[in-house]
Amino acid sequence: MRPGILVTVAFAALSWAAPVTEEKRATPPLPSTDSFYSVPDNIASYAPGAIINHRAPPSPISAFGIDPVNIAASWQILYRTTDNLGNATATILTVLVPVNADFDKLLSYQVAEDAPNINCAPSYALQLESATGGTLGTALTQAELLLAEAALYQGWVVVLPDHEGPNGAYLANRLAGYATLDGIRAALQSTSLTGISIDAKVGLWGYSGGALASAWATVLQPEYAPELTGTLVGAAFGGTVPNIYNVITTINKTPSAGIIAAGMVGLAKQYPVMATGLEDHVLPEYQADFEAVLNQCFVPDLSLFNNADVINMIDNPNLWNDPVVLEIFANNSLEYAPAPPAGLPLFVYKAVKDEVSPIADTDDLITAYCAAGTTVEYIRDQSSTHGGLSLIGAPMALAWLIDRMNGKAASTVCSTATKYSMLLDIATLEVLPTFLLDALKALLGGEVGPTFFG
Repeated sequence: MRPGILVTVAFAALSWAAPVTEEKRATPPLPSTDSFYSVPDNIASYAPGAIINHRAPPSPISAFGIDPVNIAASWQILYRTTDNLGNATATILTVLVPVNADFDKLLSYQVAEDAPNINCAPSYALQLESATGGTLGTALTQAELLLAEAALYQGWVVVLPDHEGPNGAYLANRLAGYATLDGIRAALQSTSLTGISIDAKVGLWGYSGGALASAWATVLQPEYAPELTGTLVGAAFGGTVPNIYNVITTINKTPSAGIIAAGMVGLAKQYPVMATGLEDHVLPEYQADFEAVLNQCFVPDLSLFNNADVINMIDNPNLWNDPVVLEIFANNSLEYAPAPPAGLPLFVYKAVKDEVSPIADTDDLITAYCAAGTTVEYIRDQSSTHGGLSLIGAPMALAWLIDRMNGKAASTVCSTATKYSMLLDIATLEVLPTFLLDALKALLGGEVGPTFFG
């Protein structure tokens, strides 16, 4: 059996572990109807990262929406951030505090929400009884809690920003980067509430859509949040998507074609010209499908547009190459952004056979980063697909983050390695048994956090 299948089967088995018995609770309110998510009229009067409001989540944080996680505390924080157009806005940060927490270490974990619907946001999706957005709508977001738990078992406090903002602006990647940085700012200001040290070391982690938010945070940090220089000790991200246009041409007519529709609807929430284009040029027979995306999450979007020719769902396919549209794509593509700062080490992993974003795009991105002085440890995995590497690459990414959080210096030179499978790397083999055992313990109701601390 291939290593990727082994890991997939293991996580599937964990996902069906018997949930902890608990009194039935009411479904938490949807963000679209919950006043806690409202952006204040005076939002521009707040500084970026300022805490506006806070509360305990209405329902417990839970794996797969059914299995409450036994952590020390959780919070939701409404904080000020900035959108793609430079406007002040606000979004939510979920704070997870493990048992025996080390409040000097903070991980900002960005999930791959990948849907232009605020009701798919992680702050909602990670709660008990939160299933929404169609069958298995938030399943992948809920599954990513297993990766966040791996960090919680290190004793780190984990924060998860709703990085698509208050309207679910998927693919508005500058907003995602700003929201990630401002979420870190808010977390570091929350000491009296959460216990997080104002001087905590901070790491970043995300895959695919979460990698976009994480990578854009590193790109934007020197100018937008210069005070975080030295506070950010490392960023790990996989399934990186450097070029939006190339993704569109790669996934059209494939099982991933729904990402195109979701991305266009998401960008329309930030760019009026994109909204007008969808309204005026999507063919009448497909209008209902594009409108459905507004009320669905990632998995149903893939199902609705499975193998569809989305490019030809508009009346003039040449509009995909319109200069205004191409400028929007470029403004949200890492390929056209500056390199991350030289003092922030990166760990980047990508499937050679990635069927969503061509490996050549990431190869070129890393080459450019290294030429600009950014230090990158880049791993190319030969045996995985885009989805499979999210799990297979996680233990090695976690091991790299553990070293950074523990003060071990990263290499000062760039490196690239092509491996048959990241699962077979020595760093993975050292972490994987504990990684899987901790996930099982969490699903069975055990305390989530290090057994010993100090």
